Amino acid sequence: MICKKFLISVYTLTLLLVASHSNAQQPNDIAVIAYYTGDEKEIGNYDIHKLTHIIFSFCHLKDGRLHVDNAGDTVTIKHLVELKREHPTLKVMLSLGGWGGCEPCSDAFSTSEGRQLFARSVKEVNDYFGTDGIDLDWEYPAIEGHPGHPYEPADRANFTALVKELRTVLGEKQELSFAAGGFQKFLDQSVEWNEVMPLVDRVNIMSYDLVNGYATVTGHHTPLYHTNPDEESTNRAVEYLLNLGIPAKKLVIGAAFYTRIWKNVASANNGRYQTGEHTRGYHFKRYETELVPENGWEYFYDEQAEAPYWYNQAANRYATGDDLRSVRAKTTYAIEKKLGGIMFWELTLDTYRKGMLDAIDEVKRSH
Repeated sequence: MICKKFLISVYTLTLLLVASHSNAQQPNDIAVIAYYTGDEKEIGNYDIHKLTHIIFSFCHLKDGRLHVDNAGDTVTIKHLVELKREHPTLKVMLSLGGWGGCEPCSDAFSTSEGRQLFARSVKEVNDYFGTDGIDLDWEYPAIEGHPGHPYEPADRANFTALVKELRTVLGEKQELSFAAGGFQKFLDQSVEWNEVMPLVDRVNIMSYDLVNGYATVTGHHTPLYHTNPDEESTNRAVEYLLNLGIPAKKLVIGAAFYTRIWKNVASANNGRYQTGEHTRGYHFKRYETELVPENGWEYFYDEQAEAPYWYNQAANRYATGDDLRSVRAKTTYAIEKKLGGIMFWELTLDTYRKGMLDAIDEVKRSH
């Protein structure tokens, strides 16, 4: 009898220890999602095991159907799927649209027939390649996105109907997500959140370009927190969605592996919140050769916003973007808020080693 009680106690203790260990490991389950625009060779330069998802970017609409643009893209997608043999937990998804890539979306998804046609084509393409789902990157339903692209208020309800059709056709095994603008107008007007979120696996919040290429006043384009009431931020978008009752595990925040730069910027406040003219920025791969003191750049870090910025007084230029420090802060934030994960635009902008992906992974493993 004593032996039996002892065995039961040991068994119970073991279950408690396993459960405790499982709970302790939950933050490490956050998704790390890479949008990817490279070819079948470039992907080999990165540590794939540090990713949970690769989203091939982009596919487009052709005659209302999901279309892979060319033979090169076909080769790339097939190679990405082959990576799953070595990385069995990796998910490979296709993305529709992108900035400038969804001009026909408003019209194509305005009818039940159009949505059905598209949904069937998504299943056919996923079945052909063995990909794991679709990420919708329509920029944007119901509000102006790329200049000249059609949009109308009905897009909001049509987007809901599109998601419903996709979930019906794809079933529960295929993943379904969408990229969302991280700014308030999108959050308020583009999506029927309570209708859409129960049907998707996650929303990838584009918490970057919050000060975009059309802005004539500088700021942080991808801050974690806002520093004044009128400023957009990652946290502002997350709190908005959490307050709607959306589960934290379905929210994925975004990081930018690039800067935005303005010229003709006055030196007041080291260039922040000054007028200027947007110009070409730098990818993270070029930070160490371009955004350096030898070229006139001085580095600053906004502790409140958790955002870096640079100012070049000789050239009157201002730069804003994510760096290793801010990406670590975002990853920590995602873990501590129990969010679904972190995504980024995009993998080929990163250095092959000691870069942004490595910084994300280090934080993930340290928790």
